[in-house]
Amino acid sequence: MKALLLAGGLGTRLRPLTENLPKPMAPIANRPWLEHLITHLREQGVDHFVMAARHCSDVIRRHFGDGRRWGVKIEYAVEPFPMGTAGAIKNAERFFDDCFLVFNADIVHLPELIPLLEFHRQHGGIATIALTEVDDPTSYGVVEQDDTGRILRFVEKPRPEEAPSNRINAGLYILEPDVFRYIPAQREVSIERETFPRLIQESAGVYGMISRGYWRDMGTPSRYRQVHWDVLDRRFPLPMQGRQVQPGVWAGEDVEFGKGVLFVPPVLIGNKVKIGDQAVIGPYAVIGDNCRIGARVHCSNSILWDRSVVRDGSRLSNSIFGYRTVAPAGEVFKNSIINDPGEVMQA
Repeated sequence: MKALLLAGGLGTRLRPLTENLPKPMAPIANRPWLEHLITHLREQGVDHFVMAARHCSDVIRRHFGDGRRWGVKIEYAVEPFPMGTAGAIKNAERFFDDCFLVFNADIVHLPELIPLLEFHRQHGGIATIALTEVDDPTSYGVVEQDDTGRILRFVEKPRPEEAPSNRINAGLYILEPDVFRYIPAQREVSIERETFPRLIQESAGVYGMISRGYWRDMGTPSRYRQVHWDVLDRRFPLPMQGRQVQPGVWAGEDVEFGKGVLFVPPVLIGNKVKIGDQAVIGPYAVIGDNCRIGARVHCSNSILWDRSVVRDGSRLSNSIFGYRTVAPAGEVFKNSIINDPGEVMQA
């Protein structure tokens, strides 16, 4: 089975973290989300991936290469300009001559594929859209379906009394290669606003099925943090690297703790981390590989990417530090996003 991973967006709502990083490469529990997704799909029989990339595509290519390290084959369809969801699919047409999967790679969801694939084969239409149920559908495009699962229409951001359901597009599609005939080439095309409505209008057969399990769009700082807290609370049971050194505290290899360090669970610590004397870590702290935490640092409700440094006496709360960020001694960081020593943005 082949899968197209849509990873070309700018991730503007996560800036400055995504200035030089594709959003799907943002780490979740100290590992790029895209790596979690590929590993999960490989375990379900997907062995050939195509990356639809544009923004900082070299970051993805350097990390994954040809996929051999993960036991899969990876090829690349780099967009010459922003092409939209359907435009990026059309740009990858040369790679697909049979039924294929498409993932919005910045959606945090690890779906079970077999039920979706069986449903797709049974209905015989051109497209299956994985759906998820939300408590408040008023911020999304909501689907209306008949009893067979056929999608009749999309209602964009309806008022509560106008919503035909609470089911929304989960960002996973199963498509037949005939879909390429419905997508114009060499321009930006939205699959939600153009392609799916056209397929519905022409009765090509667009169906939807609920995809169970954890689902979240990680596209804002608050949602990105919440994914991590859900991992730590095991509401999202993503594999955790390392071992539990005390209940609710996971630590990787070659970690050094100073005297009097206090951990307030839940906490996740990567490999080769050094934490100074009398530091207080947690609750809800994720510290990446090769980080250095000084003495008397307080770090709670915060995420530090690999190789970050926090000097003595600093306090972090509800903040995110990008790769190799250095925090000076004695500073207070609250509701901040920092991607280099000179850039601070309020979350």
